[in-house]
Amino acid sequence: MGIAARQSGIPRSELFLTTKVLSAGGSPEKTYQKCLDSVQKISGEAGEGYIDLFLIHTPSGGSKARKEMWQALEKLESESRVKAIGVSNFGVGHIEEMKGYARIWPPQVNQIELHPWCQQRQIVDYCNSHKIVVEAYCPLVRNQKAHDETLNKISNAHRKTTNQVLIRYSLQKGWVALPKSDTPSRIEANADVYGFELSDADMETLDGLDQGPEGAIVQAVKN
Repeated sequence: MGIAARQSGIPRSELFLTTKVLSAGGSPEKTYQKCLDSVQKISGEAGEGYIDLFLIHTPSGGSKARKEMWQALEKLESESRVKAIGVSNFGVGHIEEMKGYARIWPPQVNQIELHPWCQQRQIVDYCNSHKIVVEAYCPLVRNQKAHDETLNKISNAHRKTTNQVLIRYSLQKGWVALPKSDTPSRIEANADVYGFELSDADMETLDGLDQGPEGAIVQAVKN
């Protein structure tokens, strides 16, 4: 990612770079160094480089590891090596637990799986009430719902692709959608979602597709 950013010719101020720490390093010092190494590897600058958003990838390492990783990110933030810090796949209990050790609370972002079939309403409502930005990964359901009858009915009515409808749904829910594609034409199409709006009826219909945790294709958080 760092090499691509530097070779793009785009000013750094116009890029938004996000990375994650997967696991703790075994001690506060080792965890901090692990995160710092990641910043320097991506930025290519030992002294002045920075990351826009640094996330804890998963809460699964346990409370000690979560504390180590969060405090490492807080230190990076205090040194201006990261602009914002957050979490991924954290449930309500994980975020509440952070109150016991966090200098920065609440986390600025929680990145979770979100789409019509997995709406995770409890954690979304919690994040909204605490002004935590909700990022939606797998908003396109990895194309597994491309032939869904309800989704196609809505996309045909708007003369848009099913992916465009799913991204528009995320945006209207107030989520930061994170669609993935390595096909240039699809990347362009996925960005072309501001010329139409889903109706209240469309949104209600898509809301009705929720299957709870069973609708997740990666994972639902544990609250």
